[in-house]
Amino acid sequence: MFESAILSAADKAGQYAELAAHARGLLHGEANLIANAANFAALVYHALPGLNWCGFYFVDEAVQGGELVLGPFQGQPACVRIAFGRGVCGTAAATRTTQLVPDVHAFPGHIACDAASRSEIVVPLVRADGTLLGVWDVDSPEPARFDEDDRAGMQALCAVFSSACARAGAQAAPEHRMT
Repeated sequence: MFESAILSAADKAGQYAELAAHARGLLHGEANLIANAANFAALVYHALPGLNWCGFYFVDEAVQGGELVLGPFQGQPACVRIAFGRGVCGTAAATRTTQLVPDVHAFPGHIACDAASRSEIVVPLVRADGTLLGVWDVDSPEPARFDEDDRAGMQALCAVFSSACARAGAQAAPEHRMT
């Protein structure tokens, strides 16, 4: 049995470090991508304050031109398919850069899957061979909920997820990892 992460650090960097340690423990020894994605989403959703949605969109390899399809998540039902370049997730997929959006209503082409969302951060997951696995998407009902500390923390969490994906043969690395 795994208990939900209770974060005790006073600062965001410390909280993300604690959460990364919890994620490593939770994902250790499991090689299934979907199981790891589901547990990862649940862990983050219940550990971090001020979230109303978090989850994965994976690349649908069968769609010409690139499209993301909904994966494991926590929160309200979500958009099932997102074209590359459309909305925050599609932009992260197309540019392969983390998107930090303090006001989703000001983001051109934002896709409102949950009307309560006000801010968002999306980290692209790029395999070691350079191909895109998908994106990690986190929404908040609070304006400007995410900052540079969250960017660094989410990218570090995605590196933990990447390690678990490597065991499943679907290695993913956050866009900041260039090795």
